[in-house]
Amino acid sequence: MIRVLAFALAALAALPAQADRVLSVGGSVTEIVYALGAGDRLVARDTTSTFPQAARDLPDVGYVRRLSPEGVLSVRPDLIIAEEGAGPPETIELLEAAAIPFVEIPDGYDGAAVLAKIAAVAKALEMPEQGAALGAEVQAALDATASAAADTPPRRVLFVMSVQGGRILAAGRDTAANGIIAMAGAQNAVTEFEGYKPLTDEAVTRAAPDAILMMVREGAEDLADQVLAHPAIRTTPAGRTGALVQMDGLYLLGFGPRTAQAARDLSRALADLEG
Repeated sequence: MIRVLAFALAALAALPAQADRVLSVGGSVTEIVYALGAGDRLVARDTTSTFPQAARDLPDVGYVRRLSPEGVLSVRPDLIIAEEGAGPPETIELLEAAAIPFVEIPDGYDGAAVLAKIAAVAKALEMPEQGAALGAEVQAALDATASAAADTPPRRVLFVMSVQGGRILAAGRDTAANGIIAMAGAQNAVTEFEGYKPLTDEAVTRAAPDAILMMVREGAEDLADQVLAHPAIRTTPAGRTGALVQMDGLYLLGFGPRTAQAARDLSRALADLEG
């Protein structure tokens, strides 16, 4: 994190007075740019930047972690603002060699991280007043969400990314899924590891989730049914009752300006499962 912040500050020091051809890389960064009122300065975005709808009309330079230098350079940006982890490293090195200001926005999975992202993007765009206003608005929403979550009966939630080789790929600690589950006033059913890992059937049974959480994905309409039909899932409270919630991936896991509302929606959806 220290390296990322130092790199971002160094890049900010080299920014032009007003970058007006901005490339936004990462769904949450793009959302923040629009929320700040700077969408008209964007010349392109990456594949994960699907909100707001106006972003979809911009040229797509590829997936956030698999950018090609040719695709990026073709849109002639005078500033690149990217989520932490954008790459691959060789592409970033080539862009740095091309002397294009590149600001990497630190990631994180809580309310403080959302506010830090907003501040960093606003600084990169030289929009301090708009950044302060958006930050205050989001802070109020986060506070309201935290207050509501404090009164929510905790539920054990298992976030399922996919099914690989018959095993459930689930989210552990230090993940966006773990963060949003906590913000919704629930508990991650899997805390034995960090990141996303496949679970044995025995581990799924031990996790005993009250609900399954998944992303809505195009072309994977049958995945939810596949998960609920999984033999290990069927041994859990969630499997026995068919308790499953699906939400848009960027909305749920992006940790951008809409995160507080996403957490509230998740909390309500989990409550609705209990009738």
